[in-house]
Amino acid sequence: MKRPGLIALTVLLFTTAALRDAVDDWIDATQLPLTLAETSTEIRDRSGTLLRAYTVGNGIWRLAPQLDKVDAGYLRMLVRFEDKRFWNHSGVDLLAMLRAGAQAVWHGRAVSGGSTLTMQVARLVEDGSTGKWAGKLRQIRLALALERQLSKRQILTLYLTHAPYGGNLEGIRAASLAWFGKEPQRLTQGQAALLVALPQSPESRRPDRHPTAARAARNRVLARTAQREILPQNADETAARSPLPDRMRPFPRLAPHLADRVRTAALDQLKIDLTLQAPVQTVLQELVGDAARQAGSRVSAALVAANHRTGEIIASVGSPAYDADQGRQGYVDMTQAIRSPGSTLKPLIYGLAMDQGLVHPDTLIHDGPVRFGRYAPRNFDGQFRGDIRIRDALQQSLNIPVVKLTHELGPARVMAALDRSGAQAALPGGAPGLAIALGGVGISLQDLVQLYAGLAQGGQGPLLHVRKDAPPQSGQRMMSDVAAWQVSNILSGLTPPPGAPAGVLAYKTGTSYGHRDAWAIGYDGQHVIGVWMGRADGTPVPGAFGADLAAPLLFEAFGRLKHGFDPLSPPPPATLIPGSAALPQPLQRFRSRNAHFTQSEDAPALLYPPDGAQFDLAGGPVTMKLRGGVGPYLVLANGRPLVSEQYNTEFDIPNPGAGFSTLVVVDRKGRSDRVTIRLN
Repeated sequence: MKRPGLIALTVLLFTTAALRDAVDDWIDATQLPLTLAETSTEIRDRSGTLLRAYTVGNGIWRLAPQLDKVDAGYLRMLVRFEDKRFWNHSGVDLLAMLRAGAQAVWHGRAVSGGSTLTMQVARLVEDGSTGKWAGKLRQIRLALALERQLSKRQILTLYLTHAPYGGNLEGIRAASLAWFGKEPQRLTQGQAALLVALPQSPESRRPDRHPTAARAARNRVLARTAQREILPQNADETAARSPLPDRMRPFPRLAPHLADRVRTAALDQLKIDLTLQAPVQTVLQELVGDAARQAGSRVSAALVAANHRTGEIIASVGSPAYDADQGRQGYVDMTQAIRSPGSTLKPLIYGLAMDQGLVHPDTLIHDGPVRFGRYAPRNFDGQFRGDIRIRDALQQSLNIPVVKLTHELGPARVMAALDRSGAQAALPGGAPGLAIALGGVGISLQDLVQLYAGLAQGGQGPLLHVRKDAPPQSGQRMMSDVAAWQVSNILSGLTPPPGAPAGVLAYKTGTSYGHRDAWAIGYDGQHVIGVWMGRADGTPVPGAFGADLAAPLLFEAFGRLKHGFDPLSPPPPATLIPGSAALPQPLQRFRSRNAHFTQSEDAPALLYPPDGAQFDLAGGPVTMKLRGGVGPYLVLANGRPLVSEQYNTEFDIPNPGAGFSTLVVVDRKGRSDRVTIRLN
């Protein structure tokens, strides 16, 4: 009798072990669906705030959540309501399944479910059904496999990623953003209960379409969790009276043009962090939209704001409306469009002329008829002002003086300085001509902001960037700090728009030929903002001027950006700040080198140091040797005077400092010569 019983027990144990091993092998062979990793691409600001998200396949909103950024009260409510033994079972809760089966037999219908959260995840990721035993068996297998391959936190994260919440919403973040307009980090008890109830019947409980069913389902969750002491006393009654959302809110669409660009450049990244500041982007985006609507039905507008100390772009508005207003062609990103800059390049030209020793802000220049070959520039009003200070010529944005300076510098030098600043410009064709001073070149709004960031930073600023992970880079020096400050000082003296404070911004306006583009770009001690207004198709806006259309928007943008203005930089120590009468004679009046004489043997020539020389002087003086010219001589290094009233042709000048220096000698008749050297 004992022997057959022992044999039977052995067979039973062996069969049980074999069955267990077979089940283990069956579970281990389960392959997890590939959809586990398919979530929306997110563009975020510097603090992680969502700027824009993109749908996944079939137009589904599915944003990847993080457990530590989901409301803890909601998580407790979810687990207690759906799967109270979630943290202890291995994927299948036998007690819950037995209870559900017994209730179904007793009532003749399904009263409660036996599915665990893990089984629900299995159904969601495979998009399978639960109505047939084959589907239920498949879910059990996948649930057991999930528990073996993933942690409980990972499984819960999958549920929070794939659970349906009505329409094309999947996951807790998409649901919270669409129904409540916020991330799920802090939810009210009523909001949390609705989000627990929705996945069980997401379409029939949609609060915007079936508010009665949604309220009943939410209140059942509140009542049950109150019974289980998840909620404080009477909290369920208060939450049950809270209103339901009556519509789906649109997902954030901040800086949509910029978001499209960075996403296209990094298609393999699901989360891209930018330097933008979402609150600033929001208010400036609204401001640009309001300004464009007030300006006319087809007028578009764009804005770029940056921190010129760090190079971080903090706001980028490509148009008043991304795709809602076809008349404005809002889909065109006007921060990147190549347009004529009008007069906005004039500060660069004046700064280069000061740097080369051609002029000083108090130098007199003649504003009168002039012709360069077949090119005869005219001022915008057709008037001439005679002798006028450089400062006033720039502030009044006169055309003739700046063309004269461009002729002296050479258009190629202007284009080279523009390139050194980090900005890129496109020429309509061939070599640059004198017309570049008046807008005869193509440039984008963002590149103009790059140029002005360099001016704000003393002639050499950081390269603008929008990726938070981008390493900081500096542009090349385009002019000396003295020349850059002198330009800034002149621009800060411009009369502001009516009602705006004076002397707080160094800014310049511009209007392109035919009133096609209205510009205003300015900076204070920390930020630079550029504004463009016009029509995206390039047709004229009759009567539009930068000073009238764009400048008020520029000042309003600074007012929305922050409270107050950061003070502009003080003058560098070497800055020469006299009146016109106190200037060295060659700088008292601008004369073209070819106006009254031609370069001859009598013109000054720098014999020493030779152009391109490199010296190790350890801070000592630099010896200069001249030939020709008429004293007294003026010597400038990088635009700042070092020696004046010098009659000798061999003398020492103070060491201008380590690095590259451009030395300019100017004689009494305004003739000059220059060399570039490097001191170590």
